[in-house]
Formats: sequence, C-alpha cells, structure tokens
Amino acid sequence: MAQVLEFRLPDLGEGLTEAEIVRWLVDVGDVVAIDQPVVEVETAKAMVEVPCPYAGVVTARFGDEGAELPVGAPLLTVAVGATEPVPGGTAGASGPAESQVEESSGNVLVGYGTGAPAARRRRIRPSSPVGGRPAASGGASAASGPEPVGSAGGPVPGASAAGHEPVWDSAVESPAPDAPRGTPAQGDVVLETARPHDGPVAVISPLVRRLARDNGVDLRELRGSGPDGLILRVDVEHAVRARAGAAEQHVAAEPSVQAPAAVTAPVPAAARGVAGGERVPLRGVRGAVADKLSRSRREIPDATCWVDADATELMAARKAMNAAGGPKVSLLALLARICTAALARHPELNSTVDLEAREIVRLPEVHLGFAAQTDRGLVVPVVRDAQDRTAESLTEEFARLTDKARQGTLTPADLTGGTFTLNNYGVFGVDGSTPIINHPEAAMLGVGRIVPKPWVHEGQLAVRQVVQLSLTFDHRVCDGGTAGGFLRYVADCVEQPAVLLRTL
Repeated sequence: MAQVLEFRLPDLGEGLTEAEIVRWLVDVGDVVAIDQPVVEVETAKAMVEVPCPYAGVVTARFGDEGAELPVGAPLLTVAVGATEPVPGGTAGASGPAESQVEESSGNVLVGYGTGAPAARRRRIRPSSPVGGRPAASGGASAASGPEPVGSAGGPVPGASAAGHEPVWDSAVESPAPDAPRGTPAQGDVVLETARPHDGPVAVISPLVRRLARDNGVDLRELRGSGPDGLILRVDVEHAVRARAGAAEQHVAAEPSVQAPAAVTAPVPAAARGVAGGERVPLRGVRGAVADKLSRSRREIPDATCWVDADATELMAARKAMNAAGGPKVSLLALLARICTAALARHPELNSTVDLEAREIVRLPEVHLGFAAQTDRGLVVPVVRDAQDRTAESLTEEFARLTDKARQGTLTPADLTGGTFTLNNYGVFGVDGSTPIINHPEAAMLGVGRIVPKPWVHEGQLAVRQVVQLSLTFDHRVCDGGTAGGFLRYVADCVEQPAVLLRTL
C-alpha cells in the first residue's frame, strides 16, 4: 500500500511569510531523492532552492511559475517509496506504510539544518469504501481560497502550548489534491496529518495574521468561521469592512464633520476604470524594499547633513597601496574602514531604538551593510564584524557578497542584521542624495561621485578630486552636533588618510 505525502512551503526564516515560484526543478512523474531540490523560489530576501524531505515519485505540483504562495501552502505531493509513476497518479508501494514514513530527512531548506521528524501525528484509517480517484497533476495555486485547516480537510486539532498560535509542520501529509473530503477507499493510500499546537488564537495562516496586524484587527476578538473556530482571511476582511461601515455611520450622524453637499469624495483610480497604465506588483525584493523604506519614513525622524571633501589624497593613497603588490584594495573598502573608525568615536550612530522599552540600544559590533543594485532590485548585503577587518579583508568580502547579489544567491543571513549602511551612489554618476535609513538602523552614509572640481588647496585655486558626503541619521539617537562630528571626521579621513593612523 503506497503512501502519498504532501510537502508544503516551509518557513524560510527571518519573518518571511510568502515566496514566489521562480522555476520548477521537477515534473509530475519524476522520481526524487531525499533532500533533492524540487523548486526555486524567490522571497523578499533571496533566491532559494527548496529541497523535498521525501523520496519517491512526484504525483502533483501546486502553483505555476510566477505564482506567489504563503508559507504552509502545498508545494507538491510525493508517492513515498515508489520508483516509477503509476497511471492515475498513484504509485506502487515499495513496503509497509510505517517504513515509508521514515523515508524523509526532516530537512526543509538548504543551509537551515535538518529538523526532527514531524511529531504527534495521527493516522487516518479507512472506515468505508469510496470511489477510487486519481491524484491530481495540475498546478492550481493554493495561494487563493481558504487557508489550510488540515491535511484531510478536517478540523484543526488542539494541543497544549498556551500563549502560542497554532503552528504547522513544514511538511504535512495530506490526501491527493483533488480528493473529496472524507475517508479514503480501502486499498488506497494511507494518509497522515500533523497536529498543530493549540493556543488562544485559532489562526494558522501568517497571511491572516499580517492582514489583521496591518488593519489593526485584534484576532482575540474574532470568532472564526473555519472548523473549530479557525480564523480565516474572510473573517478578518469582514471585521475590517464592519469597522469601516461603523466609522461611516458615525461620521454621517455627526453634522459638524459632514462634508458639504457639493464636495465629493475622491474616487480611487481603480474605480475610475483607468485605461492603459502598466501595473507592476510590489512583491519579492521590490516589495520588501518598499515595505522597509515606508516603515523607515513612518517611524524614524531623520535628518541629513552633508559636506564636500577633497578626495585627492585618498585616491593617491589607494593607488600607492595597490602599486605595492598584494591583494588590491577597493575604494569602498577604504570608505568602510573610515566608517568603522568614525563609529568607534561616535557609537551613538551604531545603534537602534527600542520603542517598546523607550531605550536606545548601542551595539558593540559594526555589521556594515552596503547598497548593491542588481537586476532583481536594490539589496543591502551585510559584512559582519567590519570593525575587525582590514582593508584587504573588506575588499574580499564586498566582492564575494556583490557576486552573490548579482547571481541572486544571497541568503537571508547575508541580508539581515546590519547596524550601519554605506551607500555609494556615486557609481550612478550623481553627486548627492538624501539617503533613507535602512530600518531599524540609526544612520546611513551616502557617497557621491568623485570628480575633478575647482578647489582651494593650500591657499591656491587648483583642480582636485572632490566628493560629496551625506549622512542621514535618526534624530532620536543623537543631536546634530554628534552627527556633524561623525561626518567631519569622515571628511577629514578622506582628505588626509593619515588621520586614520591615530585610531589604528
């Protein structure tokens, strides 16, 4: 007797709640091995190959390339233990169902370690025969429609972890995708379902939680329409509409806030039926950038100061260093070295604000982010412990991360945890900018292009290599005097690189 197991989109970490299918690596009917990559997905952080924890024959795929799926949505089903496809989508058994359950690694994602086998599962035994059915081989996306409630369509069972929301295993066994709700036929596949942990809020979908959070809906006040009171997306949307309707009634009942009869409310562009105009979805890297920049503007009271600096001596120093032999040193590495020295003098700018505790948290290490433009959009890889690196080490790490960014292989760990960002927008041929802080950091240094300009040098007008430096900082962590001191020190090091020797 064969066993068809369903593999769902695993939790990719770093708070990510969905991913876009970029490329399927297997087809229906293919034989897969344990931990073989089966699909390439793009998250808001990186491009990732997702391995399947089961060995067998692929009986169905869910979602076309380009479709966006939430974490926990079905990816594919595998007939465990089968070595060749069987007509109708079910595969022949290679052993007892109990032994086939062990043919999984527990692995959910390359580079994220191997988890333990799914625990506390209950077996669904057939109780009455129903008509046989073939397994689906289509790819209808599970991103739309009701949230998953259980692999066999039954209610979400409870458990004991008080204070936590129910959580699904990354890989949850289920019936074939087009199977009717009910018991399987005698001689059909044996199905299993993982038990989610119980909690005070009956919601398992991260998309539902985010929808509630974005609209200020308290999930504890909702009664779900799903099995056992499970809160679905439609429940949250209903609560949002009900609250909006109540607000409109309140406004209509209050004469002092009614608009004049001649004034009409603005009509959204979508409602006006705008012809033409290309609509570009804000998702993936572009969506993540939009969310982070919007949050930065909402939460951080930022200010910007800037200064022009004579970079002639810095360029000459780099030329001399590279002429001496050994590994080449990049200009970005020298600027990064200057930044870490400046942050050692002004640690206020290497910090973050804890709003709940109303505290400024000054961070001991400098994890230096740098803006990198790629075909997929703007990304900010992070160089760990930049304060302990030499110019050569920084050059090597910048090159490594830039190469990964261009190939789209940066991991979430490569893109998170930064404490200060260096943005060299001079490569785009511009002189200045007002950088937006990379939330939740406290500052960003922007560097424009270095170009020949008239400059008074040693009392004489001369042509020098001039650069504009811009510092955007969170005014909550320091005042203008500290920000100005940081920027002035950076400018002094650019103009006279020997100033760095005092801090080495």
